[in-house]
Amino acid sequence: MSDIIQLLPDSVANQIAAGEVVQRPASVVKELLENAIDAKATEIQLVLKDAGRTLIQAIDNGCGMSETDARMCFERHATSKIKKTEDLLSIHTLGFRGEAMASIAAVAQVELRSKRAEDELGTEIFMEGSIVKNQQPCSAPTGTSISVKNLFFNIPARRKFLKSENVELRHIMDEFIHVAMVNPKIRMEMSHNGKQVFSLPKSTVKERIVNLLGNHLSSRLLPVDTETDYVTISGYIGKPEFAKKNRGEQFFFVNSRFIRSPFLHHAIENACQQLLPENSTPSYFIFFEMNPEDIDINIHPTKTEVKFTNDQMIYQFLMAAVKQSIGQYNITPALDFDDPLGANFIPKKITEPTSIPSSKINPNYNPFAATFGAPIRREALQSDQNDPDYTDKLFGKPNETSIFEQVEREVFPAISEEMSFDDEDESAFKNCVQMGNRYIITSFKEDLLLIDRERALERIYYERNLQKLSHQKGDCQKLLFPKTLNVSKPESALLKELIPDLQKLGFDINEFGNDTFIIHGIPSGIPPTFDVENVIREMMDQCDKGVVKSALPIHESIALTLARKMVAQNRQPLHQNEINSLLETLFSTSSPKVSPDGKIVVKIFTIEDLATFMNK
Repeated sequence: MSDIIQLLPDSVANQIAAGEVVQRPASVVKELLENAIDAKATEIQLVLKDAGRTLIQAIDNGCGMSETDARMCFERHATSKIKKTEDLLSIHTLGFRGEAMASIAAVAQVELRSKRAEDELGTEIFMEGSIVKNQQPCSAPTGTSISVKNLFFNIPARRKFLKSENVELRHIMDEFIHVAMVNPKIRMEMSHNGKQVFSLPKSTVKERIVNLLGNHLSSRLLPVDTETDYVTISGYIGKPEFAKKNRGEQFFFVNSRFIRSPFLHHAIENACQQLLPENSTPSYFIFFEMNPEDIDINIHPTKTEVKFTNDQMIYQFLMAAVKQSIGQYNITPALDFDDPLGANFIPKKITEPTSIPSSKINPNYNPFAATFGAPIRREALQSDQNDPDYTDKLFGKPNETSIFEQVEREVFPAISEEMSFDDEDESAFKNCVQMGNRYIITSFKEDLLLIDRERALERIYYERNLQKLSHQKGDCQKLLFPKTLNVSKPESALLKELIPDLQKLGFDINEFGNDTFIIHGIPSGIPPTFDVENVIREMMDQCDKGVVKSALPIHESIALTLARKMVAQNRQPLHQNEINSLLETLFSTSSPKVSPDGKIVVKIFTIEDLATFMNK
């Protein structure tokens, strides 16, 4: 039998390595931007077409490469960052393994142009599938331009599994934000299909955060600043009252490298534990600076996880720094004079005359008169207070109609038209008892039913929302005053993808420009107290690929999120006819016994079950 173990060809080995390094267009963007940072660039421009499928081009004004270096950068494990084993313990750069360019060239057509400041001519190289197709001198500005075209052109299966353009663009935005946020001294731009997405001038850290994620953060951030012999912690923590239910605005950076760390996230949650609303988590932008010898950044292929030599010490330092920041804010909220969006005081021109402030007084005003010239009669006041309807006249009569009654015709149109329940009506469900406005106990034939009212409503609303998404467009009720929704760049890309489904549910929402959306209407049947902005944000959070939620498709996640919000509006006691209508509608759904997320809605106890229970 002949030998069966052999060395892989370089092209095959590079494609295998690319499986770890190049997972999607965002992976290429990350590597190219980090290379530009390592090249000491002060200006970086990212150009995209078709969310990176057709073109990813990174242009920088860094140090550039010689002819030999330009060719060597495409070889596997060729790097200028490390020379011996000890260098792995003292890494100050973002890239160091020498696999990025080789992996990218293995799965795309790559064109590189680079020139050093001291050279008269630069170098141009064109590669396709790890093969050098052309190399020649060229005229180029100082720096490097890398164009990655037709990603995965030679691996159709990988290209087929890429997501939609909006999804891939959101991934790219995330990687761009990770690099841009920690490098505010570098001017960065990003464009997609000829339209500018980001244009970030050199700025402070806070200004860069605001420019990336939205002006709403300007007044919501508290500075964090702690320096010890082991680590320096700086950055910002969001004010607890503005905490969100998702983890979209949470960033850790260690030595200018973005990382993910549930361990450090837990430290911040502990520091804010008693200040956060229920099921909420704060925004934070935390930067660690420490000795590279105290961390290991080579434990994950994408280098987004690190290992500290003393995890507990970092945990305690971070928790103390966040507590100190929040404590100082609670005692003395400080003015931020560096806030670029703060108050804009316009000084008066020197030539303009200064007038003395004056106030107008009505000499006929009598505070002790019901109307001018008509004194209050004590007897009339006392007689009004003795009136049994005095409170109703003063504050108005309480609304005795429950929210369920107000929306019953909208929520259950078929039931409302075909059946008319009243207190004497013969129904399949008799002797219904409510407990705590949450549970309903009733009998059906010889069985005893225990129903979770909120989960029952959730099942009903969920299935009706799915019907709207799959077959029809939901009815819309216009808002008297349209609402404005401001979002960040990544959220804007996500919301554009969700708008068709939202419109099917009955939302009237349209893009207004500059990452702003106008909400003109909401689905019919929803009470006016419905917080539509918060609901749309929660739908975005559910559908965001960065949030670990249920494994439902996007349209089902939207239907479930809206259903839960509609349930939250209906927690008042129900009348008997409302209970009958609810149960009739519940048992006409496809799965009345379980909620959309698999929890029990109806528990049935037979006579045998009760006898067994009583005989224990």
